Amino acid sequence: MEALKNQCKASRKIWFLQQWISLAFTFAFVIPLIQSLDYSEALSKSLLYFEAQRSGRLPYNQRAIWRHHSGLTDGLDQGVDLVGGYYDAGDNVKFQLPMAFTITMLSWSVIEYGEDIAAAGEYKYALEAIKWGTDYFVKAHTHPHVLWVQVGEGDTDHYCWQRPEDMTTSRRAYKIDEAHPGSDVAGETAAALAAASILFRRTNPHYSHLLLVHAEQLFEFGDKFRGKYDASVGAAKGYYPSLSGYKDELLWAAMWLYKATDKSYYLTYALQNAQSFGGTTWAISEFSWDIKYAGLQLLASKLPGQGKGEKEHNKILQEYRSKAEHYVCACMNQNNKTNVHRTPGGLLYIRQWNNMQYVSNAAFLLMVYSDHLRETNQMARCERRLVGPEEIFAFAKSQVDYILGLNPRGMSYLVGYGPKYPRRVHHRGASVDSYKKRKSFISCTQGYDNWFGRKNPNPNTLIGALVGGPDNKDRFNDHRRNYMQTEACTYNTAPLVGLFAKLHGLERGTDIEDSQLFYARK
Repeated sequence: MEALKNQCKASRKIWFLQQWISLAFTFAFVIPLIQSLDYSEALSKSLLYFEAQRSGRLPYNQRAIWRHHSGLTDGLDQGVDLVGGYYDAGDNVKFQLPMAFTITMLSWSVIEYGEDIAAAGEYKYALEAIKWGTDYFVKAHTHPHVLWVQVGEGDTDHYCWQRPEDMTTSRRAYKIDEAHPGSDVAGETAAALAAASILFRRTNPHYSHLLLVHAEQLFEFGDKFRGKYDASVGAAKGYYPSLSGYKDELLWAAMWLYKATDKSYYLTYALQNAQSFGGTTWAISEFSWDIKYAGLQLLASKLPGQGKGEKEHNKILQEYRSKAEHYVCACMNQNNKTNVHRTPGGLLYIRQWNNMQYVSNAAFLLMVYSDHLRETNQMARCERRLVGPEEIFAFAKSQVDYILGLNPRGMSYLVGYGPKYPRRVHHRGASVDSYKKRKSFISCTQGYDNWFGRKNPNPNTLIGALVGGPDNKDRFNDHRRNYMQTEACTYNTAPLVGLFAKLHGLERGTDIEDSQLFYARK
């Protein structure tokens, strides 16, 4: 027995020693890293990423100088000007659905945190990033009931590894119209244009009005001629299929049009169709370019606090709020059953392929909702308990800080930020010598033979890109072949613009305790 007691004492000593070493490591390495996080730098770099994704004729003030003009004949075979817009990721196809969602989220970032973006000196670049997309959408909307929704073919594009400046793959353009509907992509484009119109109302009222005209026409088109766009455009099915259908996009567009126009028609539409379209019946635990319900529900839940909810609509708005808080509570691990999984390091984990898109979107929605709760002196009503705005804020911040390097690997998943970040991003243009440096043509197979499989870091740094990120065990393999983890997308970075701006603004006088940065309750 005495030997057993001595063994227990020794075990306790070892345990306390281990805890002391762990704390010492934390204070020696992690705390300095917290103090070194520079949200202003992250914000600046996140906006620079969109310049690297530009298609078309680049402007004189282009800052991603390793890029050059590309896609200058897009739409020519179809007799329409489709030059411009954004490449969605590491390929050279222009997919309208994720591109429009990117612009919606960029616009929402500036709507919520425009003052912070301006204070950081980045407001001009944020508007330029948005306008590069909206200019293209206006071009692509060639008739009230015609919208061009894709340029290029994913299949042929993925057979080649070429810089966008060298493209030899098909640039065929695809459209939706009355006979070939696409309510989802029409709705998302309407949402993007409506959200952007809010931003340009003061600085460029004529342009703001133009965006609203197109937004309202697209909404009317999408609502009157209903159907999924990937049923009309088969080339999109294997890449950006609309798995959630189009009803979430129609509600989402209606809500943004209501915010942009203050017309009761759009609010009535979102309320009358709330149940039949799933707005108040779908309890969702993810938000993405495909599934808009959580964002829609959060927008609707804020309306009563803005004094715009009529009494007869309060019940429906409360149902919207209930579903919005289901999403918030799922992220906060406060539902009884449907919670979002987390990695051992505390990162939200939805699925294997490009998980970071769900993380950045979740962090943005949580941040926006925590602001709303704080402003209205409310709490989120989760199944397990009430959750306050400071707790939601702290968790959202922990996700952003994980992205910037506060994680088990000590790696920033925002390319170009910090001393350690992905160097072999799955991206055609970044992985091949710049066109400005090597103007000789690089063929389809030459790119694969000479560049794709190289072990060396990319010759061009895709600054500000948020890659797919680690797996469910916080593991990450930095290789171009590992596209599930190393490919970056525009819609990954878009919500970060608002988050970085918010956090940079709070650095000048936050009352949130630093210890809450580590909040990652299991």
